[in-house]
Amino acid sequence: MDYARLLPVVLVSAVALVVVAAMPAKARLPQVVVLLVGGAVIGPDVLHLSAPADVELLADLGMGFLFLLAGYEIDPGIGRRPTGRLAARSWLTSGVIGLALVAALDSITPFTAWVPLTIALTTTALGVLVPILRDEGLSGTRLGQHAIANGAVGELLPIVGMALFLGTRGTVGALVALVLFAIGVVWLTLAHRRPTFRRLREVIKPLGDGTGQGEMRFTLLLLVALLAWATAMGFDAVLGAFLAGMVLRAWSPVDNQELERKLDTVGWGVFIPVFFVSSGMGLELDALVEHPWLPFAFAGMILVARATPALLWYRRELPVRGRVQLGLYTATTLPLLVALTEIAVDDGSMQAGTAACLVGGGVITVVVFPLLARYVGRETAGASDEGAPDPTGGTPTTPEPAGSPSAAPAAD
Repeated sequence: MDYARLLPVVLVSAVALVVVAAMPAKARLPQVVVLLVGGAVIGPDVLHLSAPADVELLADLGMGFLFLLAGYEIDPGIGRRPTGRLAARSWLTSGVIGLALVAALDSITPFTAWVPLTIALTTTALGVLVPILRDEGLSGTRLGQHAIANGAVGELLPIVGMALFLGTRGTVGALVALVLFAIGVVWLTLAHRRPTFRRLREVIKPLGDGTGQGEMRFTLLLLVALLAWATAMGFDAVLGAFLAGMVLRAWSPVDNQELERKLDTVGWGVFIPVFFVSSGMGLELDALVEHPWLPFAFAGMILVARATPALLWYRRELPVRGRVQLGLYTATTLPLLVALTEIAVDDGSMQAGTAACLVGGGVITVVVFPLLARYVGRETAGASDEGAPDPTGGTPTTPEPAGSPSAAPAAD
């Protein structure tokens, strides 16, 4: 490895935190945006200090950890709950709308990336939404719970779509393999008689800190095993990493909070920033200059595809302004978009220029849409969810202040 070429990448990773911390709290950008911009600056199109090939292995591990953490955040039983089923119907509607939008765009600017672009229009950034909802004190409200459910489904189902249509198998073969793969994973995550791992806990616990780090070693073993399993079945590594997170949540032989803290430390402290910086270095900036309107068009398409179902399906759950907020939060996407475009470019189903513009549209969504949702929320302050019926059919919910135990983010 050429450490002189690695140094700029690590420098951007560290400086990004300083840049984000220096921003006003209410207008603070997600660090993903800063990492992408920093990668574009040091990349081959600007300063020529580094290139994606120089950090390929670290970036691949970063993408693996990113989707491991995404899968870890999702409750495997989300589909059995009313909010999860409603989010799934909303996502399917987004798919239909997205396909119609892609067809309309193709009539104006012909291209061949129908499948990856349609999938991209249905994605949501759960990892970006959770801290935003927590900061806004919305995690325990009806709006927050629906936003989290839509975020979970907006990560899970697009990844399934990627496995079906962007893998190395044909669609029929991928569907059969995916069903078999899903049966195994669902059994692992939802089986009622799972081992308690009491003895394994007793063995690992003394080795959890210091030079042992037993739980992290077993986590890495699980991650690599499912990555190998997914790729052997013809799926992209993203699916294996995502499902590894879901399995890890259900089968972890150690304390989940402690493990999550360590996963964040390793993932976001080392590997994940390298993945985003590498993605920024790989962006075709010439395409953004040549078609400056296209990122805004993509952002608008994402908004229409993801926000329209919120306005349609949640009429009995939220008032009009609440549905507008939900639509804006649901249309916020970027991390999965970055991974999707990389996969699509690698397998030849999307041109690099289109990918750069699509990522640019994702940047617009994470910068603009949460701010618009916050503005709409201020307009409705005082007429909120207090005393409103719980969408799951339980007792009325009252918004909890951010940071309270009951306001902790859940998968549903």
